[in-house]
Amino acid sequence: MIPRPPFASALTLEQELAEFEILKPRLAEVWDLISGRDDQPHTSVVVPSLTLDQAEMKKLDGASFYEERLLFLLIRLRNPRARVVFVTSQPVHPLVLEYYFQLLVGIPASHARSRLTLLCAHDASPRSLTEKILERPRLIERIRQGIPDRSRAYLTVFNSTPLERKLAVLLGIPLNGVDPALNSFGTKSGGRKVFREAGVPVPDGFEDLRDDADIEGALVALKERNPALRRAVVKLNDSFSGEGNAVFRYPEAGLLAEGVHATLPNVEFSVPWETWDDYHAKFRRMGGIAEEFLEAPHKRSPSVQLRGDPNGDVIPISTHDQILGGPSGQVFLGCLFPAADDYRMLIHGAAMRIGSVLAAKGVVSRFGVDFLVTREDDALPWKPWALEINLRMGGTTHPYLALQFLTGGQLDGKTGLFYSPRGSPKFYRATDNLRSDTFRGLLPEDLIEIVTINSLHYSHNSESGVLFHLVGALSEYGKLGMTAIGNTREEVEAIYGKTLRILDHEAGMGR
Repeated sequence: MIPRPPFASALTLEQELAEFEILKPRLAEVWDLISGRDDQPHTSVVVPSLTLDQAEMKKLDGASFYEERLLFLLIRLRNPRARVVFVTSQPVHPLVLEYYFQLLVGIPASHARSRLTLLCAHDASPRSLTEKILERPRLIERIRQGIPDRSRAYLTVFNSTPLERKLAVLLGIPLNGVDPALNSFGTKSGGRKVFREAGVPVPDGFEDLRDDADIEGALVALKERNPALRRAVVKLNDSFSGEGNAVFRYPEAGLLAEGVHATLPNVEFSVPWETWDDYHAKFRRMGGIAEEFLEAPHKRSPSVQLRGDPNGDVIPISTHDQILGGPSGQVFLGCLFPAADDYRMLIHGAAMRIGSVLAAKGVVSRFGVDFLVTREDDALPWKPWALEINLRMGGTTHPYLALQFLTGGQLDGKTGLFYSPRGSPKFYRATDNLRSDTFRGLLPEDLIEIVTINSLHYSHNSESGVLFHLVGALSEYGKLGMTAIGNTREEVEAIYGKTLRILDHEAGMGR
């Protein structure tokens, strides 16, 4: 494959920005062409790159295998005239692909496979996939060759940065993602400003902090405004899955300013490997916020996923209750769908107001809003607090795609419930963090065998069962992702628990 211009090395920033602006209107044209129609030919180029802070990428075990989470986008092959170009850092095991194709209802696997172009950078280094692609002009050319008609194509990514913008320009197709120039609205500081503009409550706090002195000043001011405050949260502007959050406990005695200064290096980090020296170096680089830690007898951590379309409309996708963990309870471990009945539509309404503000600013594609809901006792209504905006796909994106992939159903915007074509409401529990030392050494072949022998597969007859992802990370890291789907919340928990017991038993055999 002989590469053709334009080349990444020859593209100036001025040329890149000008070409990107020309491509932007094309997204609306493609959207209008294919939305509401299941038979229009088009090509979806999927680059599931985690283009995040590189220091954090190195700490994420099996980071490149997280790209496999977006294999659920093969749902687009249900359109018999659609094509998908899917690029990964490392090869996807053939059995993993076969696993997904067998679950794609209504289309012969051979027909779907013929319309999939699967490409690979053969680079397992802990860097973003997009960066790897840009280093390989022949790989870029192979992606181009997989697009029959650029006027009917778009680029889907996990998150948008200048790297993804450059790739879109080199491919000559619009980016189905947020313009990187708008990414400031997705920082912790930018999110607080959007929340206030939308009229959604936020915890008392300060944004646009740059260094230790700013953090100390904000913590002192918070305590002065609320003498009963016991804890506060310091957050990096750009962080992933809550790993940039640190909990600060106010000293019980002594002068406030001196106590804050002395205590700040002892904050409780969200991940065990973090140190104050590393954290405050990242804070100086990224900036961040400090806000009160909301204390309440009853509190939950739900989120809402939305999509802004190129015409300025905001489309609700899903609500979830987040499952959090880690040393300070700040790290995202999984989710439950949908969010609880008694506050689901409350956060739905607040998120739609936030989405309208973002849409007015030009934000398109998927994004999520994280909330905290609190109440003093069961007799009082829940109060929503907006915490952060994720202008990217997140940990709740691929489980919902899995639900769509398997059922072909849709969300009822009036209730926030998802109904299968048979009219049954669907529920699920999902995680990226099934992990055990006993899982290490299990091959994809082994997992498929375990699934088959123990009937852990998803059943289209009962519309319930399990779908696995992150299968590529299983043998080396003992890590696996799972979405358990059922017709009631109780059924989901039963399926989830049964699956864990079977995996533990099967993985432990012979050890």
